Amino acid sequence: MKRKILSYWSHNLRVVIAVSFTMITVIGMLAVGLIFYTTYNKSAEKQTIEDNIQLVNQVELNLTNYLRNMMRISDSLYYSVIKDTDFATENIDKEMTLLYEANKDNLVSLACFENDGSLMASTPVSSLKPHADVTEQSWFVKARNKPENLHFSSSHVQNLFVDSNNRYYWVISLSRGIEITKDGSTSSGILVVDMNFSGIEQLFTKVNSGDMCYLYLMDQSGNIIYHPQQNLIYSELAVENNAVAITYEDGTHTEEFQGEERMVVVKTVGYTGWKIVSVIPKENLYRNRNEINAVWMTVLAIAILMLIFVNQYLSSKIAQPLRRLEDSVKQLELEFPDKIYVGGSAEIQHLGKTIRSMAEQMRQLMDDVVREQEQKRKNELDALQSQINPHFLYNTLDSIVWMVESERYEEAISMVTALANLFRISLSQGKTIITIAEEFQHAKNYISIQKVRYKNKFEVEFSLDEKLKDYLTIKLVIQPILENAIYYGMEAMDGDGEILVRGYEKDGDIYIDIIDNGIGMPPEQVEILLKEGVQKRKRGSGIGLINVDQRIKLYFGEDYGLHIESEPDEGTKVTIHLPMKLEVERNE
Repeated sequence: MKRKILSYWSHNLRVVIAVSFTMITVIGMLAVGLIFYTTYNKSAEKQTIEDNIQLVNQVELNLTNYLRNMMRISDSLYYSVIKDTDFATENIDKEMTLLYEANKDNLVSLACFENDGSLMASTPVSSLKPHADVTEQSWFVKARNKPENLHFSSSHVQNLFVDSNNRYYWVISLSRGIEITKDGSTSSGILVVDMNFSGIEQLFTKVNSGDMCYLYLMDQSGNIIYHPQQNLIYSELAVENNAVAITYEDGTHTEEFQGEERMVVVKTVGYTGWKIVSVIPKENLYRNRNEINAVWMTVLAIAILMLIFVNQYLSSKIAQPLRRLEDSVKQLELEFPDKIYVGGSAEIQHLGKTIRSMAEQMRQLMDDVVREQEQKRKNELDALQSQINPHFLYNTLDSIVWMVESERYEEAISMVTALANLFRISLSQGKTIITIAEEFQHAKNYISIQKVRYKNKFEVEFSLDEKLKDYLTIKLVIQPILENAIYYGMEAMDGDGEILVRGYEKDGDIYIDIIDNGIGMPPEQVEILLKEGVQKRKRGSGIGLINVDQRIKLYFGEDYGLHIESEPDEGTKVTIHLPMKLEVERNE
């Protein structure tokens, strides 16, 4: 009967494990698949946008180089030719022709006009049409109104000149105001460089050969300079969202135009205010989504089927060791308390019983460890606390004997009283924790003794925030630091030694600064003061800075302790960092 029950529970356990593992793995696979799918889509979208940004940047660079070349042509013609020419006796036809021939692949014409529109020089054409009025051209007006700037026009047909071939070219005019010299006097004029629009058209045609996105160019007013569907747009058979795109800042934007969601990348061309606009229809970003979906679904289906078979195998392998474990742990059974749940299958019930027993034993072991560690902590604290330097006591008693022999009874009585008070607080009836006020009083008693010994070679000022008097600290934290300040800071001075001891609250903690104006120490000496196992100066209390730091950390935690700052010939500042505590085990 027992075997049948165990077999039944074992069978159920195996089913539970198989079903649970299958559900968890299927959910996990679906979650992982969804994460990978989403990540892939986002990554693909991000990569497409980054590639497009790089493409726009490259186009902007090429276009800027092209425009700079045109600007160099204008600068060369103006500064190297026109400024050095007196048009009353000279002409610039030869220089202008040479400059045109050197750049004719990118130029349509070069021309120089007076401010009233009269043609002074041009190449390769030599005369204006009879009824052509240059002064009405936008590039002429802009250059005349702002002669200090270079002006790039939108694309237009240049039909002002008489052309023997009767051909008209699409151009972009680069115009500027110039000074013309005649008979030694200067007047205003206009220099225009007509760039061949085909150069810009070829630049954009190369990058618009793909079907993922398209790029177009517009001027600072939003007028289209180039568009892959330019003819259709001019014929009003197609439209573009350039009126809105001109308001975009450089960067990536999302817009909806004619019911289509699009990603738009905008880049401003230097010197001109033109904007390069790249348009990526959102549907192009997810063009391969259906194929990706099919691949992911197939992979997930195969993975889930494989996991189902693997889980069936693993569940049977898990159930069998549990039964063996039930047999092997019987010998560990002892009496146990009713605190650990016992139920479920026979194997789990027995595990519950065994774990209950083990838990009780572990709890007992942990309690023993806690007690041992607490006792160890107290022993360490007591050992550190007991390290009082007998050398200080010897020197003090020797000074008292000297005072008595010299019949300086009042000073001897004062010193004995201060010494008694010093050791009364040091002993503190066996207490480790005292109030801040008591610790300050102990420091004052110590200073009273030292001022007699050192014949008032230094002055000490104590300052404690009144609200901190009843807060607690471990004893003997200020006196060892004062001792270091006197021995290493004041003793080498001829006088005017000053020590400031101040206690204050900051950020919810207590800070006590001991500041002296002694000889100080270099940074490398400061770094080793609180390190164990490093050779330090042997004079001092014996408790020392590292002792104080260790005791504070041992009692209050690693967040508290000492911080030291010092500069040679500037003095030393030691800061004691303590928590604000009003209630602690005072009798430790």
